Amino acid sequence: MSVLCLAERDGDEIASASLAALSFARALTPAGRVTAVVAGAAPAALGLADGAAAEVCHVVTPGLSGYAPVAWASALQQLAAARGAEAVVAAATDRGSEVLAHLGAMTALPVAANCVSANREGPGSWRLVRQRWAGSVLEDAVLDAPVALLTIAADAVQVADEVADDVADEQAPAGQAVVTTFTPELTDADVRVQARESGGAEQGMSLATARVVVGGGRGVGGPDGFAALEELAALLGGVVGVSRVVTSAGWRPHRQQVGQTGTKIAPELYLACGISGAIQHMAGCQGARCLIVVNTDPDAPIVSRADYAVIADLHEVLPALISAIRSRGSDYSASTWSNASGTVP
Repeated sequence: MSVLCLAERDGDEIASASLAALSFARALTPAGRVTAVVAGAAPAALGLADGAAAEVCHVVTPGLSGYAPVAWASALQQLAAARGAEAVVAAATDRGSEVLAHLGAMTALPVAANCVSANREGPGSWRLVRQRWAGSVLEDAVLDAPVALLTIAADAVQVADEVADDVADEQAPAGQAVVTTFTPELTDADVRVQARESGGAEQGMSLATARVVVGGGRGVGGPDGFAALEELAALLGGVVGVSRVVTSAGWRPHRQQVGQTGTKIAPELYLACGISGAIQHMAGCQGARCLIVVNTDPDAPIVSRADYAVIADLHEVLPALISAIRSRGSDYSASTWSNASGTVP
């Protein structure tokens, strides 16, 4: 049984949401015949997918360097046909969901979104459990399709230990996976829509796949107040996220919104500053491994959900935190932070 898994990049690494999707894909086939499909100019990411998959296929698209959803879907369609794949999976990120939606339209196959588990009951038949209503309900379903197209709820699937170990071990022997290249046949319509990444430290990094998110809400005070959050996010190797009230006020773009009507996140660390924690926002960040809250209101709903809470003014806390990090000169990347049961340095 052959399974394809779209592996998204987070900078030069494979995004954590895609590592969870690879773990999900490995569980679908006893033989572990999973092909990690890496699109775009991502040679550095190929080695990080090695060990998590039996094969790493680099999709080479001359003339395309950024995200091209229709082109990626067309490449998956051609690969699935060439390999006789019985399932194609992707993380339920904005990109993973969009690419599989295009793939479903191209193949006239149904797409099962936000899956938590899947079991093959026979040729063309799958028993699924998937999230509904922002993860508040689990649905049992049967999917009948010659090829299963599945997006994986990243916050509900843990990266398998062997995948995490192989990816983290820089001394792991080379050649664990067969590395191949594939150049799809694309039409002008396939390449008409392309996304250009913005420059700077966040290139290739998205809110859905970031390992660290520094969030800001009404308590930030206005557009100028986000300078400290941007600085802290850069120091932590993360991105900025916001609550709905921030985007409604026009302080920040909607693409940075965390929540039920924004982006669902599952970072190692979510540092929420000046956010009250409406139920829609909490639905979007419930996958965070560690939630740290900075808020002046001890009765704010988000405080009761926090692993750690600092009851203080964020305009005093963040400058002090930034100064402390700079003075230590340490690399405060996401790997520095453990989950709520561990220690926070």
